[in-house]
Amino acid sequence: MQIFHVATADDWAKAKRTGRYTTSTRGRSLQQEGYIHAARREQVRGVLQRHYEGVTEPLVILQIDPARLGVEVREEAPDPAQPRATFPHIYGPIPTDAVTNVIALKAGNRLPGGLEVWVGESLRRMAWAVFAMCMAFGGARLGAARMDHYGELVGALGGLALGALLAWLVVRRRGRS
Repeated sequence: MQIFHVATADDWAKAKRTGRYTTSTRGRSLQQEGYIHAARREQVRGVLQRHYEGVTEPLVILQIDPARLGVEVREEAPDPAQPRATFPHIYGPIPTDAVTNVIALKAGNRLPGGLEVWVGESLRRMAWAVFAMCMAFGGARLGAARMDHYGELVGALGGLALGALLAWLVVRRRGRS
């Protein structure tokens, strides 16, 4: 199950340079707080409304794979009066490669709609599929220069494999950005 953390775009940019994210919450570091505040998917909107209302600097939501953290994650109730309202707390820095997706908020730090997120991701995936097909076509044309059927087939398969590998590498790298 993925967990989420609201971050300033500047804090995330700093984390990408250092390889680890250490801001607990707005204005507080991991060292000061002892853990990094996180939320489950259904809690993100409430966190934005309660803690980030009126923030003008750009915000992003980090989607985190807890299996990649290498530190303890505890479900805890921040308010003892409401022990059932728990949130995930991350007890250590977040390695940037544990962040599987970064969602930029819209103007006014509003969440993009589900359709916008889905369409954006779909368009990226389609673009990479077209890229892989173009690589296959290019490989087939180069293979055809050998003047036999096997050269064309090997070229097409080689081009497709190279295109798929490049697409996978770029998409994987983008997930960290």
